[in-house]
Amino acid sequence: MTPTSTDAIKSNLGEAGTHLKQAASDAGEAIRNAAGVAGEELKIGKANVKSGLADSALAGIAAAENAGGAAREQVDALMDKGRDLIESAAELVRERPLASFGVAFAAGFIIAKLARSGDK
Repeated sequence: MTPTSTDAIKSNLGEAGTHLKQAASDAGEAIRNAAGVAGEELKIGKANVKSGLADSALAGIAAAENAGGAAREQVDALMDKGRDLIESAAELVRERPLASFGVAFAAGFIIAKLARSGDK
């Protein structure tokens, strides 16, 4: 018996079905593999984010520690300037005692006048 055209079609369709099943199986396996790889990449990404956040926190803590030192430096600089001004004033009083007394008296007089005019 010779194969008919119908038999040939059935055979070809059967072969196409077999190939289609294999393709579906390969696609499922590819999706599973992609999901596995994506999961690993997600774990790596999560670890990198945690590492970056930890590094950022450490840098912030270091900046805060340095801020305290910088504040102390600024306070020390202001204290030095204040001492210099006091020394300059003391030197001026020693050099010109009468002028210093006159300026202090005038400043006190003006302050007293301003204080009395504010009471009215």
